Amino acid sequence: MNDVRGTLEPFVLFESSGVIAVFKPAGLPTQSPAGIDSAEAWLRRRHHCRSDAGHAMGSAGGYVGIPHRLDRAVSGVLLMATTPRAARKLSRQFERRQIIKTYVAIVACTGSDKGSAESLERGCEQGVEWRDLIEKVPDQARARIVQESGSAAREAVTHATLLAKLFGNDFFGRRQGPLCDHWLVELSPLTGRMHQLRVQAAWRGMPVAGDFLYGNGDHCRTADEQRQQPIALHALSIQFADPDTGAMKTVASPLPDFWPEEVSGMGLRVGLTELRAIRRG
Repeated sequence: MNDVRGTLEPFVLFESSGVIAVFKPAGLPTQSPAGIDSAEAWLRRRHHCRSDAGHAMGSAGGYVGIPHRLDRAVSGVLLMATTPRAARKLSRQFERRQIIKTYVAIVACTGSDKGSAESLERGCEQGVEWRDLIEKVPDQARARIVQESGSAAREAVTHATLLAKLFGNDFFGRRQGPLCDHWLVELSPLTGRMHQLRVQAAWRGMPVAGDFLYGNGDHCRTADEQRQQPIALHALSIQFADPDTGAMKTVASPLPDFWPEEVSGMGLRVGLTELRAIRRG
């Protein structure tokens, strides 16, 4: 298995009309307090950067808008904006659920919910719908599924599709034992709740590989090590309307270099996006 530290530096995937789509590595927060690095801080440095001739390489006075967020442990394509207009346009699309997000994940099938696993397996062609009520756990940076609607509960809807069954039982630093299968799944959230994909998968006995918060990571690690630990959840692609032209744009991200070579070597496609790994050097 590759080094789970992965690629630590973001890089630009797409830039146009005040929109910048970047690769966010796992372990780097989208936003953070002053003094702690983040994708936002990286973009501000890049946006304020000056060329050798002294000309600003950014625009709009270094404005950075964050209409989209990824969990710290999650890698993949992240949309940010360099003009207020682009930020407003993107935020409106997110609010209206007009933006299409596609993730891939390696999940550990623990066998605790055989019905959900069998349903996903039977629906491998058309996929299945996960529909739950999710609420934030009070005073904790985690969420949970609840059975009854309350003031804090919000509906979470995800379309899940089984892509492949993987060999081996040692992914992302956690050995599961011979009875634990690992599956590669496509996850398309229709809503955007806190830790939505991670909570819904874990609830169905299929926690994301490496996700200590929801039952799969290495609990022997320190709290800081756990926060830095990447998980096998990757924002593969995102589709949105260009703020200037209205034309639909799709931006895809390569898989992190710490993902198993088995996955990137399958030649699988999710929609029009081929699963391929970052190439260093």
